[in-house]
Amino acid sequence: MRSVALTVVALAASGALAQAEDAKPTFTPTEIKAPFIEQFTEDWSERWTPSEATKKTPVGGETFSYVGEWKVEEPLIQIIEGDVGLVAKSKAAHHAISAPFAEPVDFKEKPLVVQYEVKYQKGGNCGGGYLKLLEDGFQTSGKEFSDTTPWVIMFGPDLTCPGTKIHFIFRHQNPKTGVFEEKHLKASPKPSIEKLAGLYTLIVNPDNTYEILINNESLKSGNLLEDFDPAVNPPAEIDDPEDKKPEDWVDTKRISDPDASKPEDWDEEAPYEIVDTEAEKPEGWLDDEPLIIPDPDAEKPEEWDDEEDGDWIAPTVSNPKCAEAPGCGEWKPPMKANPAYKGKWYAPMIDNPAYKGEWAPRKIANPDFFEDLTPVRSLSKIGGVGIELWTMTEDILFDNIYVGHSTDDAKALATETFDIKKSLEKAKKATDDDEDEEEESFREDPIGFIRSKIFTFIDLLKLDPLLAFKTHPETGVALVTALLTLFGMFGVVTGVVGSQQKPVTKSTKKVDAPKSDEKKKTEAAPVSDEKKDEGLKKRAGK
Repeated sequence: MRSVALTVVALAASGALAQAEDAKPTFTPTEIKAPFIEQFTEDWSERWTPSEATKKTPVGGETFSYVGEWKVEEPLIQIIEGDVGLVAKSKAAHHAISAPFAEPVDFKEKPLVVQYEVKYQKGGNCGGGYLKLLEDGFQTSGKEFSDTTPWVIMFGPDLTCPGTKIHFIFRHQNPKTGVFEEKHLKASPKPSIEKLAGLYTLIVNPDNTYEILINNESLKSGNLLEDFDPAVNPPAEIDDPEDKKPEDWVDTKRISDPDASKPEDWDEEAPYEIVDTEAEKPEGWLDDEPLIIPDPDAEKPEEWDDEEDGDWIAPTVSNPKCAEAPGCGEWKPPMKANPAYKGKWYAPMIDNPAYKGEWAPRKIANPDFFEDLTPVRSLSKIGGVGIELWTMTEDILFDNIYVGHSTDDAKALATETFDIKKSLEKAKKATDDDEDEEEESFREDPIGFIRSKIFTFIDLLKLDPLLAFKTHPETGVALVTALLTLFGMFGVVTGVVGSQQKPVTKSTKKVDAPKSDEKKKTEAAPVSDEKKDEGLKKRAGK
């Protein structure tokens, strides 16, 4: 029965596979509300402004323009019908684009949640994928947005060639001097850059804690006061720049023993190896045979001209006699380790009686010291978001940007968009990579192939039924069809479906075939209405 069921499932799945192959979910704009959500709908150009600013190198002279082209278009591999994203189109170019918020975002009392998708559609090759949360007041910059535009937080992946890293940098203002200083996360996580969509989430809380998630997985968390370089707060004490190490200060911890002397029997000239005088020449050693001989099979080429080319010399080959013997040529005894070898003599090391320890300048109060125990509350309000980067990779796609205060809303947005997209992308990638192998596997073992598909679907069904049917529609349809078929077969066998009829018993008595006259009479005999009614009643009452 089990083999029959698997066969039915296999047949149903193979039939449904082609029908559901092109089924795609359709993009629907989210109804989630936040200070800023961007899904690049038709009115996106009313919010975003490409930069037309120029940019100078740190050494000056050479000037670059933000000539990188931006487009809102479908991904190269379309997974969700109608879904589009903002794409940095140009290779080896500077790109810059920005969008202001309707109202500045203040996260002194509420968490700051930043989340967005980025996809390196043509793979990673030296290119940024990070966002800049721009300082309130930049809104007047517009087309002049550049690398010098003040920002509050920079967050996202960067292919640094070689290697990758996640930037998390914030600009903190020194309360004494008013100067802004960048604080970089010291041990940032390293993402795996691929051609699939990646989801990057940053949560910064008013209590100075933070968390970084990649594809909904928490990879880094900590405190702004502890994990950044340079530290938010300078040290209370610093080395005295005027203090100098005394000339007589001894900081050599160990010295050679001045009282030690080389032993009289210590021979520094004794060699490391000596000839093994006890070795004997192996029997069969061919003293008169050379290791290399002229090739006896070689012949002078017909076109060789001795007058022009010189005397012809046959190429050499290994002497075949030496391969059969222990060795050829002059025999020499081998070398062995010299038991009298001691090498150069050095005096042993002892503690230095004059050692005073490692010298360090004395500490003085830091004249620039300050203490900011709530750096999050000191950060400026955010007035918008910008993307400003240099890349050697074209077609980097940004989508589903969320800037707000709710981790639940950010997760809900990811559920509506990224979770579906990622699952479908993985399924498609696996299908594309394994298509030839799967076809061969199906031909070799169709039952095993379909069984594997079913088990994969069931595992996903346990986690998320809706996602299981979206990512594996052909398997879901086939499985439902197969189950209905099995229920129908079970019903027929047990009598649940249809009536149970009485068995017809054939008589073993031989009955002569009716004669032709009798047959005609039987065919012509009328049937009474009473008998017709009786037959109807019997059928109605079954």
